[in-house]
Amino acid sequence: MGIYLNPGNSGFTEIKNGIYVDKTGLIGLINETIGTKRKLTCISRPRRFGKSFAAQTLCAYYDRTCDSAALFDGLKIAVDSAYRDTYEKHRNQYDVIYFDMTNIMDETGKDGMVSFIRRKLTEELVSEYPALQADEESLSATLIRAAELAGNKFIMIMDEWDAPIRETPEIQKEYLAFLRSLFKSSGTTDRIFAAVYITGILPIKKDGSESAISDFWEYTMLEPGEFQPYVGFTEEDVRKLCAEHHLSFEEAKRWYDGYSFDDVDSVYNPYSIMKAVILKKFKSYWRMSSAADALEDYIAGDYDGLFQAVLEMLGGFEIPVDTDGFNNDVRSIRNRDDLLTLLIHLGYLAYDGEEGTVRIPNEEIRIEFSKSVREVKSSEAVMRLRESRKLIQDTVQMNEEAVAAQVEKIHAEMTDPLHYNNEQALRSVIQIAYYSYSDYYLKFEELPSGDDKRKHTCAIEKIVT
Repeated sequence: MGIYLNPGNSGFTEIKNGIYVDKTGLIGLINETIGTKRKLTCISRPRRFGKSFAAQTLCAYYDRTCDSAALFDGLKIAVDSAYRDTYEKHRNQYDVIYFDMTNIMDETGKDGMVSFIRRKLTEELVSEYPALQADEESLSATLIRAAELAGNKFIMIMDEWDAPIRETPEIQKEYLAFLRSLFKSSGTTDRIFAAVYITGILPIKKDGSESAISDFWEYTMLEPGEFQPYVGFTEEDVRKLCAEHHLSFEEAKRWYDGYSFDDVDSVYNPYSIMKAVILKKFKSYWRMSSAADALEDYIAGDYDGLFQAVLEMLGGFEIPVDTDGFNNDVRSIRNRDDLLTLLIHLGYLAYDGEEGTVRIPNEEIRIEFSKSVREVKSSEAVMRLRESRKLIQDTVQMNEEAVAAQVEKIHAEMTDPLHYNNEQALRSVIQIAYYSYSDYYLKFEELPSGDDKRKHTCAIEKIVT
């Protein structure tokens, strides 16, 4: 058992020993790609959407140096008839190469990352296969020889594959050249790998001739394809967890639901659900799990009126977006569409592919947008915040003329003439006008059935501190 070659199943064992949601159907999808032209799979997901858990699961399943039968006993991959033909065939049958690029970057810094990977993996290959004649200049050649000695190809799993591209642009060229040496030539790739699974936050970078891994089949937050049930937790997963741990499913849905795809209507952030289950408390855990501070910078930049768009989304509106021009690079944002597309990939926005629109998915993310809007120091942000706080003050003091005037002002600014008298449009206007309420108040909206406990359409109760 090594660090980068055949890491074993200890990671998945720890996952199983905690509160566990069965996502092993993912293995069945990867098994279908083994030895085919679809064997290169790239999955992009936001932070804390279970990418590393999936990687550990795959390591435990494929690694030939351990016996994981007991770990998978009773799980979907072992009991579902759809996977019967491949489950035993591929379990613990391969040498596994595993790279966690974030950890590798922490060890190597900005310099020497690629040479570090080459050296460490070669050392472990020679230790596993003493007869191997390593090629000091070509890792690909070494891997081909190792596969021939083993009589079997490798499974490669790379977690956070895009971290060097996102965080250290100065090594991007060398890193992409390294990836190209492994994955660009079908003659080389086919001789080394039975399957490759890489996962990160951003889709594969669109970079002309520097596109090192264009042969991968990509599954993103825009087009997750057959991997839709494995983007996050499904509604069935969350209902089961809430029932087992005596939590309100309705509250879980309000706080963490909001992402949806063609075949999966409700997708939840796994990290936030698990935190709520463990801590028995519904709140926003997003700031703990993502680069939330960057959101303030994006909003402050006000790309093509982004600030206004954020206010509209806080009010419940969906905003049109063109995702085609995004270069899958956090450093080449050119306009509002690029930034909105980036926020989809980061998990801040939910995307409706049919309508071509984005929205704030749930209460957790709405809170983060509200916090960021309050922190933005642009003149428009200061003016909007001042107006909202003044409106709340006038409402509490029953200054009806001032309230009516401000609501009318926002109504005229935010609503086109065709929808001016639309009830939902007015509801959104009220939400936008009062967006700073959460500094001081809790809001309860009337349920569709008219629950006796929530008499008013928008009752605002002062927080007792």
